[in-house]
Amino acid sequence: MVRWETGEWKYLFLRAYANWDFPKGVVESGEDPLEAAKREVQEETGIQDLQFRWGYRYCETAPYSGGKKVARYYLAETRSSRVVFSVNPEIGRPEHHEYRWLSYSQLKEMTPDRLKPVVRWAARLIGADEEKNE
Repeated sequence: MVRWETGEWKYLFLRAYANWDFPKGVVESGEDPLEAAKREVQEETGIQDLQFRWGYRYCETAPYSGGKKVARYYLAETRSSRVVFSVNPEIGRPEHHEYRWLSYSQLKEMTPDRLKPVVRWAARLIGADEEKNE
């Protein structure tokens, strides 16, 4: 998710323990991946006002976690800045510990290697000036 703030795009990054990532989760039975992405964003952040102004394109990670997982990311804009971590009933606590709205340069510094292609893809899609100059 991104939001326009103080003349630049800010990206939402979530922390679970020592790991930073974007909202994501498992596609439930009967759901398509886009519906799952919208649900996961609402469950993990409380944000519901998602606008897919760049369409429904997505970027997938290379396989990780021993080659067993691939994460698919969509790019949505929100006007919300407030993130609310709700309790996940399966684990009895919120899934995340912290969130930050980061500029592209801040995000690049914190992004784990497996997410770097996703970050570059998102920056190109929204036309972030920083990405154009790399």
